[in-house]
Amino acid sequence: MPNQPLCFVLMPFGRKPGASGAVVDFDAVYKTLIAPAIAQAEMAPLRADEEMTGGVIHKPMFERLILCEFAVADLTTANANVFYELGLRHAIRSWSTVLIFAEGSGQLPFDVAPLRALPYRLGADGKPDEASVEGARRALAERLVEARQAATDSPLFQLVEGFPDIQRLKTDVFRDRVRYSEEAKQKLAAARKQGADAVRAVERELGKIADAESAVVIDLFLSYRAVKAWQEMIDLVGKMSLPLAATVMVQEQLALALNRAGRGDEAERALKSVLDRRGPSSETYGLLGRVYKDRWEAAQKAGDRFAANGLLKKAMEAYLQGFEADWRDAYPGVNAVTLMELAEPPDPRREELVRVVAYAVKRRIAAGQPDYWDHATLLELAVLGRNPQDAEAACADAFAALREGWEAETTARNLRLIGEARERRGERLQWADDITAALAKRAQG
Repeated sequence: MPNQPLCFVLMPFGRKPGASGAVVDFDAVYKTLIAPAIAQAEMAPLRADEEMTGGVIHKPMFERLILCEFAVADLTTANANVFYELGLRHAIRSWSTVLIFAEGSGQLPFDVAPLRALPYRLGADGKPDEASVEGARRALAERLVEARQAATDSPLFQLVEGFPDIQRLKTDVFRDRVRYSEEAKQKLAAARKQGADAVRAVERELGKIADAESAVVIDLFLSYRAVKAWQEMIDLVGKMSLPLAATVMVQEQLALALNRAGRGDEAERALKSVLDRRGPSSETYGLLGRVYKDRWEAAQKAGDRFAANGLLKKAMEAYLQGFEADWRDAYPGVNAVTLMELAEPPDPRREELVRVVAYAVKRRIAAGQPDYWDHATLLELAVLGRNPQDAEAACADAFAALREGWEAETTARNLRLIGEARERRGERLQWADDITAALAKRAQG
């Protein structure tokens, strides 16, 4: 799978007659203009095969339209398939779609005429004009680079107020927000309760993963996570369709699996690649912080004090960058505060940051539909603040919202680290130890 973002190309194929009767060689347009421009913009081109049969778009086309981060649409000849695909793309993606057309190929239809499309010239042979193709490539590459800034280019998102901007669904609620085979959903729900072998059996029933419904594949992916089948998660990414495997959510969760499987270096590279491609993200930085946090623990156990100190600092800063990327996401914020508490001596910045994190999570809870992590964050903050009443209340709420055992395991681990750090300073809170033990027990089922 390429490390570069995927750019899907919407265009006719072969040689097609233009408005003036002249033939346009679209394969030459792709090979000499579009593909080189995409490569120049440091993206990977992905062109569909002829997938329209009897007017029906097949599943791979829908996946590419929805999941590829960038797209180029050639509007020359006003091809009906291209316009249908462009309409789907504009309905799903608020930005990252670049339009081009051949000069002299006829007037663009009324609905797209106002859109910002790049022209290119054709020669008498229907191929890109040799004298101007280099400039056209450069202009297209520049427009694709510009598209990385996430400026809205979909007229639907520009003109319809309040239209939902769906860029990436939250991992932990993905299964509940998509529609897919009810039978597969029920089988995976049952398999998660039975263990990894049962989840593997469901995968075998699905057949070729690249041809399965994307939502089912993601549910399978997260089901492997629920049963801690890290290698199966890693292997599954290699079986997915390329656009699905390249999505931010899949790459983030792949990094989580790599880290849990003891392949932290690969996890770090995967997360840094996502950050390079998509910019700062609270979730990506949160996962990167976890990679450094695990290395810090390993260095501590090995007695390598200097390496441990350096890794603790890297973990702390990664979590901070995640919280600063989105102040509404308290998860990286509470992890930053916790690591500041674990530092020797404790980082003084924690006293100010803890109030900001607490405000962020309380606002999220007040907005409705809080999840496990919201209550777990309040629990951790209460332990950090030495407040047993708030800690017990948050613990009860966290237990009620618990979905998978690994969530309780993660919180118990954090509380145990806090307790160990304080014990080294001569302080022990029995009530906090009791909560940690209850979480650890719940994690085991």
